[in-house]
Amino acid sequence: MCGIVGLYLKNAELQSQLGSMFKPMLVEMSSRGPDSAGVAIYRNPVESSQIKFSLAHSNPGFLWETLGTNLSASLNCEVSTSTVASHCILITDAAETEVISWLQTNYPEVRIVGSGKSIEIFKEVGPPEMVYEQFDLEKASGTHMIGHTRMATESAVTTAGSHPFATGADLCLVHNGSLSNHNLLRVKLEHEGITFQTENDTEVAAAYMTWKIRSGATLRQALEDGINELDGFYTFCIGTQDGFAVVRDPIACKHAVMAETDDWVAMATEFRAIAHLPGSDQAKIWEPEPSTIYIWGEQ
Repeated sequence: MCGIVGLYLKNAELQSQLGSMFKPMLVEMSSRGPDSAGVAIYRNPVESSQIKFSLAHSNPGFLWETLGTNLSASLNCEVSTSTVASHCILITDAAETEVISWLQTNYPEVRIVGSGKSIEIFKEVGPPEMVYEQFDLEKASGTHMIGHTRMATESAVTTAGSHPFATGADLCLVHNGSLSNHNLLRVKLEHEGITFQTENDTEVAAAYMTWKIRSGATLRQALEDGINELDGFYTFCIGTQDGFAVVRDPIACKHAVMAETDDWVAMATEFRAIAHLPGSDQAKIWEPEPSTIYIWGEQ
């Protein structure tokens, strides 16, 4: 039993309030997931020649600035780092593959949590409100966020096992439910060159999306194929650079509700996470249909 929430702002004038609007949504799901929490926020897009990495380390005192200096010297590139608790947002003009290879060789203990032009991922063990405050997100501006509160059922409670899981450039996935064929899929994906950091079944779903998109599928095509190939009970919310997508399994036994106004689109495991949003009493509210893909934002 976990909680997932997503908020996409259609009204640009609300972007400065994204963090404060989203916090009650995540906190309302604490009872569904007290073990750990995480969010993906889309903000501050970098230049076309740059890439933004979300990095994490188990040591809150890790010297991220030193890592940035060493990366810059090794790859002869521009690097900037911004540290928030145990996480770091690193921006560089080096090639993504070169940065990943360099980190794996020189700092294997550093986890690459996500990457892209605008995505920033923060996740940690602990109650959702504490995690949100730890990363100072209440005053954050941005276009949209997705979040997750976890009650672990099939793998250890760790920061690495927390959601969201990255699925590719500016893509990430959060999940409520359980996949029954994730071990078989893991083996198949490993044969395709996909690597894993955890035993979490959600990471397998994220890796599946990565593999499909790398193979040339659109996000919608990847989700359509996933309905046929991912076996289990689930609701997914997938963050994209321009919005988010929602899909439920063919039986749709996992809770989900959506709401839309002229100003925003929201989804949550339970409506109480949406009820505080301005105008929610006038919103169009519905339960997502099984095996149906909903996407907001340009794709």
